[in-house]
Amino acid sequence: MSSTAEVFTPLSVQPDTATASRARLGIQNRMILALCLMALLQAVLLGGYALWHLSNSVEEQIGHRALQLARAVALIPEVVSAVERRDSESLDPFIDQIRATGDARFIVVGDAEGIRLAHPVKNRIGKRMVGGDNEPALLKGESYISKATGSLGPSIRGKTAILNHAGEIIGVVSVGYMIGGVTSVIAAYQRNILVVTAIGILMSVIAAVSIANYFKRSIFGLEPEQIAQLFKERNATLESVREGIIALNADGRITTFNRAAVETLGLQDAMPLAGKHIAEVLPKNTMLETLGSRQPLFDQEIRHYGQPIVVNRIPIFDNDEVTGVVSSFRRKDELDRLARQLSRSEQYADTLRSQAHEYSNKLQTIAGLIEIGAHDEALELVGRESRDHQALIHLLAESIREPTLSGCLIGKFNRAHELGIELVIDPESRMEALPEHISADQLVTVVGNLLDNAFDATVAGNGHSVTLSISDYGTDLIFEVEDEGEGVDAAHETSIFEKGFSTKQDEGRGWGLYLASQIAHQLQGDILLEHPKSGGARLIAYLPKEVKKP
Repeated sequence: MSSTAEVFTPLSVQPDTATASRARLGIQNRMILALCLMALLQAVLLGGYALWHLSNSVEEQIGHRALQLARAVALIPEVVSAVERRDSESLDPFIDQIRATGDARFIVVGDAEGIRLAHPVKNRIGKRMVGGDNEPALLKGESYISKATGSLGPSIRGKTAILNHAGEIIGVVSVGYMIGGVTSVIAAYQRNILVVTAIGILMSVIAAVSIANYFKRSIFGLEPEQIAQLFKERNATLESVREGIIALNADGRITTFNRAAVETLGLQDAMPLAGKHIAEVLPKNTMLETLGSRQPLFDQEIRHYGQPIVVNRIPIFDNDEVTGVVSSFRRKDELDRLARQLSRSEQYADTLRSQAHEYSNKLQTIAGLIEIGAHDEALELVGRESRDHQALIHLLAESIREPTLSGCLIGKFNRAHELGIELVIDPESRMEALPEHISADQLVTVVGNLLDNAFDATVAGNGHSVTLSISDYGTDLIFEVEDEGEGVDAAHETSIFEKGFSTKQDEGRGWGLYLASQIAHQLQGDILLEHPKSGGARLIAYLPKEVKKP
């Protein structure tokens, strides 16, 4: 209401020397009269144009609908094949099924001579199509909309040629809506427009009365105190959000920001940001790309002066025009720190669980041997278990410098024992400290998922062991995992790293190799599949020690 009041403010300002006729009409009545006259004029102009435009638009839309359906039918392989064979017996029922699922009055299919092969009236099949508008389709292969009178009466038609695999014209498809039906549709819309126009005029009168009454008390829809209060609430809302927020207009100038944005981006508190171009404040930002791409962006990780930040960007639209962009962002280091702690906790818990389960079984076995008097066998079992774990721990202590990876391998070693298989770690394995760009969590995710996949494959293939080899010689960290499963089918070689892909039907599978592959690619590495001569599969992960800067 406020905008209308602003438009008609001059009408409310009248000098005391107004004419007698105007004096008899107060400001309230003059505003009501002016608004009603304008509403009536707009209704007549817009309603008349809408009625005229509606008639043309409905016919055009129905024609396009007919043409689209005709094109779709002409591309159906069954239709093309049946027309080539002139097989009306199979084609006509198929076309009837298509027509029954839509609202077209008829779908007629003819051959290159214009002879009907499918028609709603069955006794007209085999006769020539009428209407005289088939030549552009049959002679030139064109697709078009026409009005013609056929055997079913006047209709709006969409026609297109049917082409075989060699691109030759072998027939024509005609989809039509009867003009009488189109006219009834237009009439129904016209009645709706007239009703809406009448309602609009009535509502305009009511609105005019309301505006005039309100205008006597205030020139705005809101009191100044209310506007100020809304402005304060908006600022308080922005400042209460812990994520940084920056909004730009279509010119790339900052219109809104909060304190969290200033702190996250390391800007100076005294720096005036409002009205500045984003390139002046953040020279290396990519917010302007969102203005051009018109696509939202969610949870993208970027680096701002070495600080990882998770960014969301959403373009602002006004009638399909981008008028700005809003970006919210948060620091990633706190989330990563929590994720690393959780990952280590899960890894330690898995290790302890595996060890507890494994030692519980061994203790029960030892207790049983003692009870039956097999003391030598019990001592042999104790010694064997001690030797196996001591050998593993010695190997990891001497060769693996990353404690998180060592803990993971101990857990997987015990897990393999639980599954009845053996995890064999190449004694020549070696890995020094991790490069700075590779975190222990990422490494554990890659290696852990490769081993889990190998365990599943070995158990499924009735194998006995899984072999792991680790090397950091050269420019890459290399992890080779070889199983004794049934191998990977050639048809699945390119699919095993896809999200959700699994040869097993168990729910929740198909994520391990996908996650391992995603992390490898993030680190500019790769995971390759090989087929050992002895059977099974060998997965090799290559993680470069140095990343190439973009």
